[in-house]
Amino acid sequence: MKTDGIASAASALRYWERRQEIAANNLANVNTDGFKGELGFAQLSATGVPLPNAATDWREGPLTPTGNPLDVAVRGNQFFVVNTPQGERYTRGGAWTIDPQGFLADADGNRLAGEKGPLKVRGSDISIDRTGRVSVDGTWIDRLRMESVPPNTTLQHEHGTRWVPDATRQVVAMDARDVRQSHLEGSNVNSIESLVDMISISRNFAFAQKALSTLDDIRATISNQLGKPTG
Repeated sequence: MKTDGIASAASALRYWERRQEIAANNLANVNTDGFKGELGFAQLSATGVPLPNAATDWREGPLTPTGNPLDVAVRGNQFFVVNTPQGERYTRGGAWTIDPQGFLADADGNRLAGEKGPLKVRGSDISIDRTGRVSVDGTWIDRLRMESVPPNTTLQHEHGTRWVPDATRQVVAMDARDVRQSHLEGSNVNSIESLVDMISISRNFAFAQKALSTLDDIRATISNQLGKPTG
């Protein structure tokens, strides 16, 4: 018996397994601010076997007012820039805190970048306008560093709400900026749609698993029959 069918079934199983991982991660981040869901799809190999792949869903999440001046959302094709131990990263998560040294930072301690460097905001009254201009106690200190990439650009997803910038990165023009202080952008994952997707994927995974098991049993049966002495 040829193993083509078994190889195809195994590939299908890997595909649905990857789709399960994507769907589970989307569901786990339904309430993660600035999270962008992933879309699973099949990319055919040269032999026609479906290979698992994923793309980021860049649609905007809902905007929610919080009343917290350290919460900042951005609209459109724009990203905040944070400094991490691995280098600069893009993010849409805007729940900032002030670290012990007085810099704006994310929950992991990565500092938010301004045009002049990491943003230090010692003071009681922090104001950020629509262009990202940051003032503390009435004194302008810097402007948020906002960057974008051309439409349909594929960015490497690193962790949670962070992506690795690529060579196409560009500074967002002042008149194109849309920064919202005291707001957060929610996850763009629809919990109901994702749950339905997860159920469908789980069924397909089970079918692929059963198909592989059945083909393997058939192969074993044929091998046993061929191995029996005749006469």
